[in-house]
Amino acid sequence: MKKVRAAITGVGGYVPDYVLTNKELETMVETTDEWITTRTGIKERRILKGDNLGVSVLGINAVKDLLAKTKVDPKEIDLIIFATVTADMTFPATANIVATAVGATNAWSYDMGAACSGFLFGLTTGASFIESGMYKKVIVIGGDKMSAILDYTDRTTCIIFGDGAGAVLLEPTTEDVGVMDSILKSDGSGESYLHMKAGGSRRPASLETVNARQHFVYQEGSAVFKFAVTNMADVSAQIAERNNLTADTISWLAPHQANKRIIDATANRVGIGENKVMMNIERYGNTTAGTIPLLLWDYEKKLKKGDNIIMAAFGGGFTWGAVYVKWAYNSN
Repeated sequence: MKKVRAAITGVGGYVPDYVLTNKELETMVETTDEWITTRTGIKERRILKGDNLGVSVLGINAVKDLLAKTKVDPKEIDLIIFATVTADMTFPATANIVATAVGATNAWSYDMGAACSGFLFGLTTGASFIESGMYKKVIVIGGDKMSAILDYTDRTTCIIFGDGAGAVLLEPTTEDVGVMDSILKSDGSGESYLHMKAGGSRRPASLETVNARQHFVYQEGSAVFKFAVTNMADVSAQIAERNNLTADTISWLAPHQANKRIIDATANRVGIGENKVMMNIERYGNTTAGTIPLLLWDYEKKLKKGDNIIMAAFGGGFTWGAVYVKWAYNSN
């Protein structure tokens, strides 16, 4: 009996209309376009504007795009996993909101929080449900409304992040394609370097925490950079070696879009050139769990059946990992 794998059979995405440029950021904090570009590779990012709009708006639009492109009836969806750290509310799960909004009335759904690695964690989890034979159609969303938790007086963080979401459809296949392998890691000692100080059960919202501006992303950039460069690059190389992939046989590297220097270091570690590296950081910035599915969305028409793709990420927690996917379809 042939092994059942989970194949990505469609990709959808969504970014808000509002473009926050480096030039506009120059009017908000003490920074320059040149400083941001040379250190991060980011030129602009998308921001979700409007009252009472949460990350569900991004996820709903990404899933609607996915369903329209794949022509799948939403009632056929068995499960929706939403990887995000900027849920609309503490509860209910934002995935539940998305499922109802898109008409996936037969799906159960839940959120997954693993920061920038969330999409890879969700992809591997969704693939396991497919491989087990339990489900036939699983949607994995990665997305964040980072603008909701950014301090736009803190130039070390507000220049980096943007809003956006991407989604993939997973279906079973017995062909030699799909999610082939994964290496996923976490290390709670990273808490002190990258976190949000208040808003959880340890330090609930209060007048004191709000006045102290503790409901925003806190990051010690140099420490996070060192951890990210080492771990994201190492795990990418490990999964390549474990699957006998070389610079010649790797079709694409789809790295988390946190910083161009981290992306370059990962590509160098794997031994591939820029022509095989998916990148859109200059247009979207770091959308946290949204970066990798948005890469797939942007590059979908360039992907061919059988392409070997290494996806890699590093995020707060710390969390990191790499997933080896063999692409399952031709887009054109």
